[in-house]
Formats: sequence, C-alpha cells, structure tokens
Amino acid sequence: MPPLTCRADLTDASFVGANVTSAEFVGADLSRADLTGAIAHDANFARAYLTRTRLRGADLTMTFLTWTFLGHADLTGADLSGAYMTGAYMTGAYLGDADLSGATLISAYLGKANLTGAKVVTAILDGADLTGAIMPDGTSIG
Repeated sequence: MPPLTCRADLTDASFVGANVTSAEFVGADLSRADLTGAIAHDANFARAYLTRTRLRGADLTMTFLTWTFLGHADLTGADLSGAYMTGAYMTGAYLGDADLSGATLISAYLGKANLTGAKVVTAILDGADLTGAIMPDGTSIG
C-alpha cells in the first residue's frame, strides 16, 4: 500500500483488518474511523486525530503516536508494545487488555482513560497525567 498523504481527511473511513504497516498518517483526521484488527506496525500517526476511533485488537507495535489525539478511542486488546506516544492526548480512551509493554508515554494525558487489564509494567510514564484514570487492577487515580 502506498503511503497516505499528510493531513488526509479519513473521517469515518474503514480500515478493518487492513495492513497499513509503515503507512504515513501524519496530521490525518481519522476521527470515528474503524481500524479494528488492522496491522499498523511502524505506522506514523504523529499529530493525527483519532478521536472516537475504533482500534480494537489492532497491531500498533512500534507505531508513532506522538502528540496524537486519541480522545475516547477504543483500543481494547490493541498491541501498543514499543509504541512512541509522547504527548498523546487520550482522555476517556478505553485501553482494556491493551499491551503497552515498552511503550513511551512521556507527558501523555490519560485523564479518565480506562486501563483495566492493560499490560503497563515496562511502559515509560514519566510526566504522564493519569488523573481520574482506571488502572489495570481496577483502582482509580483521584
């Protein structure tokens, strides 16, 4: 698949099960798009808008999600291991059972995000804001 151009309007697009490995979605608007089960290994979503986007079970390993808007995105069971998510805005995002092993979430905003069952043991969370988030064990941060 050829790289997608920067700042593309992909609102409500369907990439269900698509292989978008190494694709360029820099600055693209993927609001409400469906990437359920997509393979997006090493893709670049820097500064993209993924508000209310469905990424259930997506392979997002080593993906660039720096300064990306993921408000209320559904990342249930997504593999985000090794993802670069510095400054990502993830308010109200659902990350239940997601794998964040080795992910970099420096200065990310995860306010009111739900991380129930997520693997976060080796994630780098320096400066991340977890106010109101539900942690992997089900406890809430006040």
